[in-house]
Amino acid sequence: MPEGTGGTPPRTLAEALRTQSDESLAALLRARPDLLTPVPNDLSQLATRAGTRASVVRALERLDRFTLQTAEALAVAPEPAPYDTLRALLTGDEGDARIEAALPGAVRTLRDRALIWGGDDRLRLVRTARELLAPSPTHPSPTGLGPTVAEATSGMSPGRLQEILAAAWLPSTHDPVSAVASLTALFTDRTRMAALLDTAPMEALSVLDRLVWGPPYGEVTSSPTPPVQWLRDRGLLLPATTRTVVLPREAALHLRAGRAHRTPEPVAPDVAPRSPEAAGSANAGNRPQVVDSAAAAQAYTALATVEELAKDWNEGGPNVLRAGGLSVRDLKRTAAALDVSESVAAFWVELTYAAGLLATDGEPDERYAPTPAYDEWQELPAPERWARLATAWLTATRTPGLVGSQDSKGRTLAALGPDLDRGAAPEVRRRILELLATLPEGTAPDPESLLARLRWERPLRGASSAGRSDDLRSRLAAWTLNEAEMLGVTGRGALSSHGRALLAPRSPGTREIQDARDTRAPGAAGAGVAGVAGVAGVAGQRAAAALAPLLPEPLDHVLLQADLTAVAPGPLLRPLAELLSIAADVESKGGATVYRFTPGSVRRALDAGQSASDLHDFLRVHSRTPVPQPLAYLIDDVARKHGHLRVGSASAYVRCDDEAVLDEILADKRSQGLRLRRLAPTVLSAHADPAALLDGLRTMGFAPAAESAEGDVMITRAHAHRTPPRTAPAPVPDGPPVPDATLLGAAVRAIRAGDLAATVVRKPVQVPEPSAPLSGEAVAAAAAATASGNGELPRTTSAETLATVQAAAMTGSAVWIGYVNADGAASQRVIAPVRVEGGYVTAYDHTADEVRTYPLHRITGVAELADDPA
Repeated sequence: MPEGTGGTPPRTLAEALRTQSDESLAALLRARPDLLTPVPNDLSQLATRAGTRASVVRALERLDRFTLQTAEALAVAPEPAPYDTLRALLTGDEGDARIEAALPGAVRTLRDRALIWGGDDRLRLVRTARELLAPSPTHPSPTGLGPTVAEATSGMSPGRLQEILAAAWLPSTHDPVSAVASLTALFTDRTRMAALLDTAPMEALSVLDRLVWGPPYGEVTSSPTPPVQWLRDRGLLLPATTRTVVLPREAALHLRAGRAHRTPEPVAPDVAPRSPEAAGSANAGNRPQVVDSAAAAQAYTALATVEELAKDWNEGGPNVLRAGGLSVRDLKRTAAALDVSESVAAFWVELTYAAGLLATDGEPDERYAPTPAYDEWQELPAPERWARLATAWLTATRTPGLVGSQDSKGRTLAALGPDLDRGAAPEVRRRILELLATLPEGTAPDPESLLARLRWERPLRGASSAGRSDDLRSRLAAWTLNEAEMLGVTGRGALSSHGRALLAPRSPGTREIQDARDTRAPGAAGAGVAGVAGVAGVAGQRAAAALAPLLPEPLDHVLLQADLTAVAPGPLLRPLAELLSIAADVESKGGATVYRFTPGSVRRALDAGQSASDLHDFLRVHSRTPVPQPLAYLIDDVARKHGHLRVGSASAYVRCDDEAVLDEILADKRSQGLRLRRLAPTVLSAHADPAALLDGLRTMGFAPAAESAEGDVMITRAHAHRTPPRTAPAPVPDGPPVPDATLLGAAVRAIRAGDLAATVVRKPVQVPEPSAPLSGEAVAAAAAATASGNGELPRTTSAETLATVQAAAMTGSAVWIGYVNADGAASQRVIAPVRVEGGYVTAYDHTADEVRTYPLHRITGVAELADDPA
């Protein structure tokens, strides 16, 4: 049992913390990192901070269900509560071996996180935690219990208390306190309480059955029914308000056979494999090789989708909304370009943004565009490109599943908008993958069992008590399963080998990888941030190495067919894929991509600077089959017409050496909108701009070419628009980052030293009795000396300060000083002076655990220590 000072049990949380080892304090700060910002001056300040409402709520949210049930049981137990009383509240009269086995671990967790303190014979819940978990009329307890008899009868008249005692066959008492104690003793006595209930009408027992597991409150009329009146007469229902009664806690516990919870859950539910019926006969027995192949195929599709998105936005993507994000219309257009649903398009847009491959360009007419990092990403091998996307997804707080929903103010959340960060997302994603990794390789989980496990691990962050399945963590879990499948982390619902590689072991000083890019504490947490980034890098390398054998090698050939199509039997080398995407249109995707050559696609290649002979040579070199005659004819026919008409800017003109072609254009009714007029036998002018004129002539079946002011054919290539260098968006972590071992060690030493300075025993200052009246200065000095002996900041004169410090330097002893820094902040320190000269004292500072130099004029006072801490 922890002991306080002098071998007595601790009386406060601060005293209990003083009995803890440095390792225990470091574990507390690691589990509750909000206590470390800023570093507390001493253990008393640490205890005060650990009892604040915000910190306690955060700590309770990170408890699993059984540990939380243990805290809830302590909140309804008498304070302080022995361990046996707590065990009885959880196991009930019948006992439960599983609960008894799990309870010591739950108590240890609560104690390690400073939510309870005291020995096993005097367990105390932190006051704020008791206020949050104890039952009250405005805040029902999760246990369903009501107030105690003493709490429910606090405003009852003494006469009414005596009437209740008489109806319950109890002797009368002389005061309300003893009356409440007598009634409480009856309700907690199993034998006498059973005898009382044996005389109750059946209807009264039915009323108790409805209230016993909560809520314990019920409404009554001014003329209650006989069963209710019978219960009220004997104190089994006590008045809460004029029209409300409540079942006392002691009576409810008797009816529950001593259990505080209806269904204690000491053991985490297992994640079950998906049943063959739910998986379908084809997927019932996935082999690891099948899972890896399916995941690798989807990983390749993910890379192709990101490239297609960047290509679609290559010349400058959609405009940025005034409030930030992507408009609904632009999201629909992007979904159509990617041939996916809008929700899936939002996922790919957000993933590309989280990986730092897309950003805003910062121009006055701000648009989204690929970043320079995208060009670097394209040059990486395919496994490394996928690993970068996967690690960005795993650590990002961006939540694409929220796109299209509404916030608390009724505003629709837009893709790439500012309100899509959810701090819990990285934790849920990683935990989902960790749970998938516990299953045998190739096994897909049952989604319901997976959600049940998540709710058990974080019950306060879910809504399982209300039976809901739409809380944020549940939705994050469902989105994670879908996103992992689309990204290729899983295949056929099971975790792939490269998905397992993403789960690199976490160092003791890290909680979640998303803390790697937390910029809120760049100084103190720098080492921890670097360490976490290293973990992410190692995981990405391992995942890339695991994926590399599963991805097909890029091909340098296609198969040309007589129906003007080309089949790519796998991924193509980048130069081949780029030119083929210009000269042909993608008709279908999948394991093999089908391209179709059309007059428009061939003209597009000619506009990009290719000649007919270039296209013939390109197809002959890269085709494993002979170039079909229809395709060769198509290329020659389009090339023959290409450039026959020339369009320039006058505002716009058309010239052609063949006057008959111009006559045909003028005679065509579709040219009326272009408002053409003949300037010369071979020249037409138009009121439309060159681009509109080019489009209009092409719709009429001609193949015009644009020309420059010098008369040369203009080669039209896509202009790649890039943003300035941009960093990937920093995740918004869920709370302060977990400190690393170095920061924890320094913080524990500083807290210990500060606590020593605050609690060290100082020599009492003897103030002599004056033989003559003292001056005002002398009275102040005497009062300051007395104050320093009472533990307040010492106050001494400059001469006394110098003399005491010099004496301590000569004897090698430690002293207690009050010090005010340059910012005016006062502190107490224990120092061992080494040298005093030039108005400065050089000393070993026990508070900072290092040698420091202090100006003497900033020392407000000094006092000797009763015992030298050195």
